[in-house]
Amino acid sequence: MRAYERFLQYVGVHTTSDPTSATHPTTARQFDLANRLAEEMKALGISHVRVDEHCYVYGVIPATPGYESAHALGFIAHMDTTDDAPGDNIKPILHENYDGGDVTLPGSGATMHVAEFPFLAGMKGQTLITTDGTTLLGADDKAGIAEILTMAERVLTENRPHGKICIGFTPDEEVGQGADLFDIEGFGADFAYTVDGGDVNEINYENFNAAAAVVTVHGFSVHPGSAKDKMKNAMNIAIEFHNALPEFDRPEHTEGYEGFYHLTSMVGDVTTAKLGYIVRDHDAARFTARKAEMAHIAARLNDRYGEGCVELDLRDSYFNMIEKIQPHFHLIENARTALRNAGLEPAETPIRGGTDGATLSFKGLPCPNLGTGGFNCHGPFECITVESLDKMTEVLVNLVDLYKT
Repeated sequence: MRAYERFLQYVGVHTTSDPTSATHPTTARQFDLANRLAEEMKALGISHVRVDEHCYVYGVIPATPGYESAHALGFIAHMDTTDDAPGDNIKPILHENYDGGDVTLPGSGATMHVAEFPFLAGMKGQTLITTDGTTLLGADDKAGIAEILTMAERVLTENRPHGKICIGFTPDEEVGQGADLFDIEGFGADFAYTVDGGDVNEINYENFNAAAAVVTVHGFSVHPGSAKDKMKNAMNIAIEFHNALPEFDRPEHTEGYEGFYHLTSMVGDVTTAKLGYIVRDHDAARFTARKAEMAHIAARLNDRYGEGCVELDLRDSYFNMIEKIQPHFHLIENARTALRNAGLEPAETPIRGGTDGATLSFKGLPCPNLGTGGFNCHGPFECITVESLDKMTEVLVNLVDLYKT
């Protein structure tokens, strides 16, 4: 079976996760795909297949006799889809021999313009897969699942010599919990790759250092008619805090390795106001400096308005995986070789966000990320090509070949 055929089956299973849920997984529907994948894995001849109580799927392809000393290599993708757009009743459309021009999606009438999405021109002549415009597609990350299992099928049916191959599919990646309960010891890999999003030639081994901040301002309310020298308007003080941060260190003004402060929420009245932020930077020293700047602003406002007026709750979320990947840089070197052996030129790009691989790397499983060939994730313009699904499958097979000795 080709990867796109699997992919088209998987997108029909509703697996949207829920950022407001306190359960693990955050939605029970993710088990629908987990159990389906487990049965498929068993049918392919993958052994030790299991779905645990938290909806993680694990399986192993034991090493070919004589190759037991090779590094155990893992491949990981996530089953859930984002709730940024509807994730059920998906109607994928195949545009065979795509002409490289604008694409109108019949369900909504919206048009994907090449001027807005220039990567489309490079897909000319391929079979483009899109939504009908009313839902997301689910290539993030059901494409990764399809590519991994198609790789596994090829390795097994072609009797290719290989070391131990470990396969894992996770829930709740889209809500930042995909690696939280991952059983690294039970997974059994020495090293792994996540296969999740991005162009088919991408390698990601740098991501943001990340923190979350909540600024709580305690004001003092009196009647505005007699407020002079008495009132402390919490909302105004919150605005002072925000305006003290560098104006151009916001997501809308940054790219590449540039970090930012991102105001994600604000609520309040005269008495109490709250600001929610995420803080990001690839560089560890600059990340530390950003957190120190927020603490400095809070301290200066407390000097002005009284101790305890401004409270800063600042907590680290995750860190840049590069420090955990550098000691095992064969992961990147072999990924480059695997891509070039598939006729692709590697593109090494920093992730302007997080990844399950970062969390797994800090938990002891070095785990960079490879692309799937998908574009425009998290929305109704999401798309991928049949050829990209095939190409990434080839790259994964190449990695298995590279790690067999």
